Parts: sequence; structure tokens; C-alpha cells
Amino acid sequence: MVGAALLEIENLKKFYPVKGGVLRRVVGYVKAVDGVTLSIHPGETVGLVGESGCGKSTLGKAVMRLISVTDGRITFKGKDLLSMRRKTLRMARREIQMIFQDPYASLDPRMTVIELVEEPLIVHGIIKDKGKRREQAAAMLSTTGLSSEFLHRYPFELSGGQRQRVGIARALVVEPSLVIADEAVSALDVSVQAQVINLLKELRKRLNLTFLFIAHDLAVIKHISDRVAVMYLGKIVELATKKALFDFPMHPYTQALISAIPIPDPFRRSERIILQGDVPSPLNPPSGCRFHPRCPKVMPICSREEPRFLEHGGEHSVACHLYT
Repeated sequence: MVGAALLEIENLKKFYPVKGGVLRRVVGYVKAVDGVTLSIHPGETVGLVGESGCGKSTLGKAVMRLISVTDGRITFKGKDLLSMRRKTLRMARREIQMIFQDPYASLDPRMTVIELVEEPLIVHGIIKDKGKRREQAAAMLSTTGLSSEFLHRYPFELSGGQRQRVGIARALVVEPSLVIADEAVSALDVSVQAQVINLLKELRKRLNLTFLFIAHDLAVIKHISDRVAVMYLGKIVELATKKALFDFPMHPYTQALISAIPIPDPFRRSERIILQGDVPSPLNPPSGCRFHPRCPKVMPICSREEPRFLEHGGEHSVACHLYT
């Protein structure tokens, strides 16, 4: 990518201490995110994909400063997010908004739709006049596909797709630069998923947004992303443009994920790669390459040495001994 990055994540780590014994001493660490480096440029959508428990949501929450980090650096518009104090962080959060996975759990059930979307404008002190504030909130709801008849309804009166549209409107009403969508469509029906994804693509163009789109479904990631980062057990194992990743997946884990995407053609068959075993525990990850216990192309070196994350051809990077 050309030009300065909007968001830069460098060697980010988030370890959760595990305590045991009578004295409740630390006996180990759950390595949820372990040395992630990623950059996102203005106007692009980076998809972050991987199995449940690989650390995707933890990474998103760390960027939002909803959780503390163990080590590493997060830079937004050239400023260190991790060193920001409360007042400066609040200003930065206006430009970094999040769409959560569960639209119902993320909405206050005691507030109406218009109050929910209006709240960020109050918190950030953007519009003082109540009438103008509500006008802007209603306009954003209309942009996300909710008409005026929904303004005074409560979350329990809405469908899942309608709730997620409220969540999207609430995130975008403050005109952010970066939106982190954390499994934003995984809780929705398939038909509603398509509507919400198309809505996000349209809003990205109209409002000039930048997205970090977190999902476990590669078919969804393919539809919305410009670049794709594949995460496994706390580490990014492959990063490439959408075309490069789907045309020529390099990492065996990525190949297995892509082989699981259903093909809507009854006369065309794809060779499914079935991974053996379960995802290892992040409390005690395997030595060397963390994927080696499940890898169909494992070599002796894989269990001894951790592969370096190397660039191949300028638009494709992978951490795998097959390419070193």
C-alpha cells in the first residue's frame, strides 16, 4: 500500500495470567494475542479471519483500548494509542468506533432507538442542540435503512438485522475514520447477513470509511475485504490482497479454510482439506510453528523452529517453512 497507514499495530501481545494453588500465584499465561503486526491504510477494508478462540476479537478490543495490552505498540494517525490519557483517548475514540457481534447485548434495553443513536453525540459533545442532535441521529438511521417509524421503539421490538442496523448507525453517527466490525454479521440469518454486508460496503464508499472486519467466515471476508489477514492461535500466519489470497493461498491453514467454503454448483466438486485434532490451548501452545500438530504438510523443522513472517511478491506475506 502507498502512503501512511491510518492504523499500525506492532508486535502486539495480550497475555492473561492464570492463577492456581492455595496462594493463587500465577502459574501460566493464556497467550491470546502473541506478536501481531498489522497496518491498515485509509479507505481500505482489512479482513481478519480465523477459527474461534484465535485472538481476533481480543485484537479488536485492544485497538479500542477496551482491554490493556501486555506488550507492543498501537499507532493511530501517527499517535501512540497506548500512551494516551483519558481525555485524549476519548477524542481518539470518536474516530475509532466498533460494531459488536451481538446487536442485542450491545444496546441498552431501556433506551429507544433514537436515544441509542443520539447518545454518542452527547458523550463526545458534538451537537449541543437537542433538536439538531436528534435530526442527525434520525438521518443516520435512515442511511442504514431504518425509517422514522423505528425511532421510538425499544431494542426488544426489533429483529436481529434491525438491531444491527441501529448498532451501525450508532457507530457511524460521530463520523469515525476507522470502524472495527467484530463478527458484525455472524449472529444474523444468511439473507440478513447479505443485506448488512452490502450496506457496510455502500457506507464505506459514501462516508469514506476504513474497516477492520473480523469474521470466521471466509466467504463473508471475500465479499467485503481488500486485504485479508489469517490468524491462528494468537499469530497472523498469512496476509495478502484478497485476489492473491484466494487465487493462491500459501499457508496450509489458509488452504484448509478456503477448501471449506461451499460452492453453489451441484456439478462442481472441490477437494476438502480436513484438519485433524482440535486447536491447541493458548495456555500451552506448541513449539515451533503453532499449526504443526494439525498441518497436513508438516516437516521435522516445523516442531523445532518458529517460521519467520516473510514477504513474497510484494502483496503476499506468510509464516511457513515451506517458503523459507
